[in-house]
Amino acid sequence: MSKLHLSEIRGRSGCMSIIPQDPVLFSGSLRDCLDPFHEWSNDIVMEALSAVRLLKPGRGIEALHDHVAEGGSNFSVGERQLLCMARALISKPKFLLLDEATASVDGETDKFIQKMLRTRFEGCTLLTIAHRLNTILDYDIIVALDDGVVAEMGTPKSLLENKVGLLSHLVDSTGEESALSLRAMVS
Repeated sequence: MSKLHLSEIRGRSGCMSIIPQDPVLFSGSLRDCLDPFHEWSNDIVMEALSAVRLLKPGRGIEALHDHVAEGGSNFSVGERQLLCMARALISKPKFLLLDEATASVDGETDKFIQKMLRTRFEGCTLLTIAHRLNTILDYDIIVALDDGVVAEMGTPKSLLENKVGLLSHLVDSTGEESALSLRAMVS
């Protein structure tokens, strides 16, 4: 059995990124927030800001000098999540943990983020904690928890074929029209 030590992951670019439900940012410049060790060029950092729609039209390199207040309090929770997404785009992690990463964004931004996850993080292992069913129904494997205990695990298709399973129950409880739409995502 192989063992992976924390020192092999922590602080190493390209290993792991986390997009938490309630991200906290360190104070300083926007560039320091996105690339704290200044490993990447300004062009790469600017491209990541643009990719997550946080680079306002007409802004150039000076945007990287924008101030980030303590904890990121001058950004909304959704914007802070998008900044974490930009940081992940820059570092190109092999493993990306999303803990309710779209909980504080509107439906349109959620769709945008989901598309970005599927197109910009190819080859990256995603571990997603989510309550929005449409967020995970195209994942390879779903682990459904019930009161903190694994209730079922499998492909979305196999779990939805089990009409008495937890995922089927959750999908059906969204209402007839929504359930049909969610099931169509898996077919």
